[in-house]
Amino acid sequence: MAVLTADKRVLHADLQGDSVRAASGSMVAYTGRVEFKSAGMGGGGGFRAALKQKVAGESISLMTCTGSGRVYLAQDAMDVTVVQLQADTLTVESEHVLAVTEGLQLDVQFSGLRGMTTGQGLATTKISGTGQCAIMSHGPLIALAVTPGQPLVVDPDVYVAGVGQTQMSLVSGVSWRSMVGDGGGEPFSLRFEGQGTVYIQPAER
Repeated sequence: MAVLTADKRVLHADLQGDSVRAASGSMVAYTGRVEFKSAGMGGGGGFRAALKQKVAGESISLMTCTGSGRVYLAQDAMDVTVVQLQADTLTVESEHVLAVTEGLQLDVQFSGLRGMTTGQGLATTKISGTGQCAIMSHGPLIALAVTPGQPLVVDPDVYVAGVGQTQMSLVSGVSWRSMVGDGGGEPFSLRFEGQGTVYIQPAER
């Protein structure tokens, strides 16, 4: 199976006669014998439907890298983190997906009220199964634990992804930025309860 390794802002995808799906246009170099083609024709039904739907003009566009060799992937000098999934589901903002290995299923969904009220992208990707997923962030990704009885509240602009049995809700009230004198802050925060991990970035969109 292909192996993903993060090297700061570059992802190494080592292929051994198999394939990975990566964000379109993210390949910066490769060695060996590798072919690239749009993944829009080879994904699952739900994924194809989401590509066609393009909620509010946003979706996720992937290419398939197949063969033997190493592919170097990067995008906008963003930091890269590899997350290992073991029969689990990662929910990630679609614009932060860099690559996924075989064995993982993708389902792009409309994030609804949260996307409209926070000003974030309206496309969220659910990645489920067993394999590796590389996600991008503005600055090093920070993992925060969510445990029963200890809810986590984060600024919507720094939220990247989450994994585990967590429930997310919108919390209204005084925004963090209005408290420090910036009147342009969001009226909502994101609250997570349950058991799992939430990933945030140290820089806002």
